[in-house]
Amino acid sequence: MSKNYQVVGIGNAIVDVLSQTNDSALDLMGIQKGIMQLVERERGELLYSSMTNRKQLPGGSVANTLAGLGNLGLKTGFIGRVHDDALGQFYAAEMAAGGTEFVNAPVAGGELPTSRSMIFVSEDGERSMNTYLGISAELGPEDVSDSVAGSAEILFLEGYLYDKPKGKQAFEAAARLCRAQGGKAGIALSDPFCVDRHRDSFRTLVKELDYVIGNEHEWEALYQTDLSSALEQASNDAGLVVCTRGGSEVVVVRGGEKAVVPVNTVVPVDATGAGDQFAAGFLYGYATGQNLEICGRMGCVAASEVISHFGARPEVALKPLFTKEGLI
Repeated sequence: MSKNYQVVGIGNAIVDVLSQTNDSALDLMGIQKGIMQLVERERGELLYSSMTNRKQLPGGSVANTLAGLGNLGLKTGFIGRVHDDALGQFYAAEMAAGGTEFVNAPVAGGELPTSRSMIFVSEDGERSMNTYLGISAELGPEDVSDSVAGSAEILFLEGYLYDKPKGKQAFEAAARLCRAQGGKAGIALSDPFCVDRHRDSFRTLVKELDYVIGNEHEWEALYQTDLSSALEQASNDAGLVVCTRGGSEVVVVRGGEKAVVPVNTVVPVDATGAGDQFAAGFLYGYATGQNLEICGRMGCVAASEVISHFGARPEVALKPLFTKEGLI
């Protein structure tokens, strides 16, 4: 059957609120640097009120990846849940403006507001994320339609959905619908703490899905061993394994095929979205039938662009950057 979408993502629809800070301010607020922490509504409101020079952007890991794919001209859709409030309307409109169809209308009524993540960006570009999940925590299988998930060439899921039972059900329903119609489904492992929380489930998913993207710390956490041993186990379990290693290299393994892609080190202005845009570049290559090395290099180019400025989404057209690097 013909597909309506080249890539459909399913994940948390979160408005990113960014503010610059320094390490001493993080300590004062009790924020652990460089990781994503879930916060309750009261804590979220306290942190929000402490932010100066706020910049508001549509975010969420998978949604950021879809914005990169939309920038690259692919037809994309996003399965997410926002409240029919000012932030939710902003979010849906911004996704559409970026070329991604926001397939579920903002929810009227209900008590929970649209999700937001307070991101404090340190002077070295590292970001510390404090996420109040709000209404996106209610994303469930009823939000997943066959006409969307079933008509995706590629489905991209975020591990964070496993933090809520309904999110897990939505995730599994979407993957089942996509693969039943001949599509490919995969996951981003999200972060090492997320892996620790859901290790057994993720190990099962690695065996069942078509591709898995993670960084070295996430793969080590998944298999509770060193990176070399973890990737060896992963390559036996998964169809396609992608591992990013900080500023050094990207390793991509599919069966007996392996590509190691060196990374040009760039001092980040803001590291927010580096992994999300790596996934966008990589999935663009995957969707257009490129070899493993080209897929990895596309991911690196997209990641380099996003860390060169404030915010988690590309600010320039990515295709000319790919052309400049001889990738297309």
